[in-house]
Amino acid sequence: MGDANRKAVVLLSGGLDSATVAAVARAQGFAIHALSFAYGQRHEVELAAAKRVADAIGVENHLVQNIDLRIYGGSALTDDVDVPVGRDESAMSAEIPVTYVPARNTIFLSHALGYAEVIEAFDLFIGANAVDYSGYPDCRPAFVEQFERLANVATAAAVEGRGTFRVHAPLMAMTKAEIIREGVRLGVDYSLTHSCYAPTADGLACGGCDSCVLRRNGFAAAGVADPTRYADGAA
Repeated sequence: MGDANRKAVVLLSGGLDSATVAAVARAQGFAIHALSFAYGQRHEVELAAAKRVADAIGVENHLVQNIDLRIYGGSALTDDVDVPVGRDESAMSAEIPVTYVPARNTIFLSHALGYAEVIEAFDLFIGANAVDYSGYPDCRPAFVEQFERLANVATAAAVEGRGTFRVHAPLMAMTKAEIIREGVRLGVDYSLTHSCYAPTADGLACGGCDSCVLRRNGFAAAGVADPTRYADGAA
């Protein structure tokens, strides 16, 4: 574990990117306070993965916040909308896909900010990525930069001069292959993670949704064996 006096709140979904971000924060010497969300997502199996990752990394605390975003709908992850399958990566970034959950990262970071202010942690980590991603607007540098500005005008801790909040997105400019290589270097066990948007009833990855395609291609490009259990039996 890191120095208990250097605390960081890490958004931990249980996916490949968030596991890597947690490992980066740990390597930088932070004591990790992980925050996951049960938000009505179809792929709630990712919460079990988040716990596995948190246990393996050795966090100070791991909270799971319940927020039911199904009441708003508007996403294939929270509503009765089909998850796209079989798309290539160029199609993923052509438009914002139906797997985008309205304002999700804004909501998640807001909760992380409140948690951070209470425990006096001025560093927040998020696995946002603007290279190999599915076109989400809240995974872009401008979003992270603007949220950091917000954090430093909207909190008593910042206004009273007790600290300056930083929102770290260390994976922002990395390809999926580069993320995987960095995670391997930092000792991440990717068999503990889950990325699929449409898993089977027993938790197998579908292999065809955008997230599975990015994950599969990333491992192939990195030259690293993919430990994912896919429904079609292929790696």
